[in-house]
Amino acid sequence: MTGADAIDGGLMRPVLDGVRVIELAGIGPAPFCAMMLADHGAEVIRIDRPGGSDPLAQDQRRDVLLRSRRSITLDLKQPDAIEIVARLVETADGLIEGFRPGVAERLGLGPDILMQRNPALVYGRMTGWGQDGPLADKAGHDLNYISINGCLGALGSDGTPPTPPLNLIGDYGGGGMMLAFGFVAALLAARRSGEGRVIDCSMAEGSAALMAGTWSLTHNGMWNKERGQNLLDGGAPFYACYACADGGFVAIGAIEAQFYARLVEAMGLAGDPLFAAQHDHARWPAMKARLAEIFASAPRASWTDRLLHHDCCYTEVLTMAEAPTHDHNRARGSYLEVDGWMQPHPAPRFADTRVVAPRMWQRDSDRMEILAEIGVADPDRVVAE
Repeated sequence: MTGADAIDGGLMRPVLDGVRVIELAGIGPAPFCAMMLADHGAEVIRIDRPGGSDPLAQDQRRDVLLRSRRSITLDLKQPDAIEIVARLVETADGLIEGFRPGVAERLGLGPDILMQRNPALVYGRMTGWGQDGPLADKAGHDLNYISINGCLGALGSDGTPPTPPLNLIGDYGGGGMMLAFGFVAALLAARRSGEGRVIDCSMAEGSAALMAGTWSLTHNGMWNKERGQNLLDGGAPFYACYACADGGFVAIGAIEAQFYARLVEAMGLAGDPLFAAQHDHARWPAMKARLAEIFASAPRASWTDRLLHHDCCYTEVLTMAEAPTHDHNRARGSYLEVDGWMQPHPAPRFADTRVVAPRMWQRDSDRMEILAEIGVADPDRVVAE
């Protein structure tokens, strides 16, 4: 560690300390990407829209996705506001936008224009379908984007419609997190070459990439086209969730032979011929029914007392309200409260590195300071409302 990196009693600076990002306000995946960058030390300036950017948010001050940003509200229909954004981009390492294809260009904020003013700019574009293709200009949401790549079709039980996985896969996994990876990769390349990159991040393609392991199972003859009949989709009795007598649920993930053996022994089923062959698919329905019957005979806490110490890949299925109180989560500080609002701790962690303390969103909170930094002599002149 160099002296320049060492701060706060020997801790290193956050990994993205010194990186500046301009975020054009949107919803879902682009804010999630910006949150991740801000969580790890990047200075993110969010350009919000008059009246706010999320029609579903009752109070953006409670929005965890918007934490740890600097903030300014600008009306991008106004030419002077567009110039303000361009001048901010001149001072930045990157920009993130989540408009439909062509919208940024029509505003005068497309990559061709902005990269003339900042050739090393990393320009991150977040869309559902990508910048081109037959669906590029069509509306959609997470559920749509994960429906054309086999992802949604693999989720749920056989004989029922696919189960929406919240908006975790398209918006956040295949979208925001993929864009964050692309941003950091492009930033490394830009610092090496001095040339910026345009990132075309499609939620449909990002979530397709998350299916790489399932494609591997398919190629090896280990995946059935029917939902709910496979190793990882709830079909396997040893990789499934079960209801308990008190209405709670438990999760069993005993895939490997040694964990399966411990589970069967702990459940008192070691001598039962039904459980003798772990991977006999023909027995799976009966095995699953038997386990469901057993788990339903006692409350969740009793199963934790009985199974957790056997190290058989057992956990309780917690609600969001319960999660921050779990012993493991408490020990690691996996959740924290900011201004009275519980939220997940920034992830991933870096050893010996100072953690950025999250702060909740305050709309237009840094307006005067941001404008002064780029030399706007008369900030009141800039139309924001």
